Amino acid sequence: MTGERIPLVAIIGPTAVGKTEFSLSLARELNAEVISVDSRQVYRYLDVGTDKVSRETRREIIHHLIDIADPDQIYSAASFAADACGAARRIIARGRSPLLIGGTPFYYRALSGALSEALPSDENVRSQLLREIEERGLSALHDELKTADPEAAARIHPNDPVRTMRALEIFRITGRSASWWYAEQRKLRSPYDIFYIGLTRLRANLYANIERRVKEQFASGYPEEVAWLLDNGYSPSLPAMQGFGYRELVDYIQGRITLREAIDGDIRSTKAFSRRQMTWFKHFEPACWFDFDEISKEEALKRAVPKCLDHLNGGNKR
Repeated sequence: MTGERIPLVAIIGPTAVGKTEFSLSLARELNAEVISVDSRQVYRYLDVGTDKVSRETRREIIHHLIDIADPDQIYSAASFAADACGAARRIIARGRSPLLIGGTPFYYRALSGALSEALPSDENVRSQLLREIEERGLSALHDELKTADPEAAARIHPNDPVRTMRALEIFRITGRSASWWYAEQRKLRSPYDIFYIGLTRLRANLYANIERRVKEQFASGYPEEVAWLLDNGYSPSLPAMQGFGYRELVDYIQGRITLREAIDGDIRSTKAFSRRQMTWFKHFEPACWFDFDEISKEEALKRAVPKCLDHLNGGNKR
């Protein structure tokens, strides 16, 4: 039926809430394959710090968009949207259901058509910006952005190299700010109708999960993973290496902080990220939320399955 959007199901929620475990159970019930919506799991060699599901699990339940880029590649939200659409088409063609799972709100916005049409990019400009971060520091580039695109600079955190570089890249290529382009361009129409299953729990309990997980990561090879990346020439200024945990471990390995300080810094950054995630995700609709402090995962699954099947079968369009 021409013009009708394709129904998809997504699992959203803050980091460490239990999305992965729940997604595997839901995937089995829906005969689904998982499409990862995680801006860090796209990178090869970033395994411990990004909590990727095991290869054994991926053999049981197929996962897409994990380990598809090297750490020194630029992977944008537009790249994700294109790759996710391709994966969804292939999954549906095989008679199965795509199940989106992950905590990167900007990727969901790209897939749902909330981003403007693709703006120009240039590999040489990106390479120059990476060199400038190494030579001048990220703060100098963010200061430059304040002049070139004050609106974007106000939105983009000074410690966010990916979005800072992208905004400057657009300005240097086109001579106009990214904010101007986003205001002028028409919005993309998404081919998908996404139904969100949201997972949450009390902040104190979520924080306890975050603390436990970070400590487990540091005891399971996380420092060694970052040391290997540095030893193999991956610059700490790369966007892939700027995520929480990775940047703290770079400081530890290079002797600027202690291991205890790296652990504490990772925990603080992860907690702050979880708060930002919930600020974004609470606006995602239509959504059905389950509080894991009030309901068991088994009961949540029992309630979620018929809602998902109804959406996938078009019941939401009655």
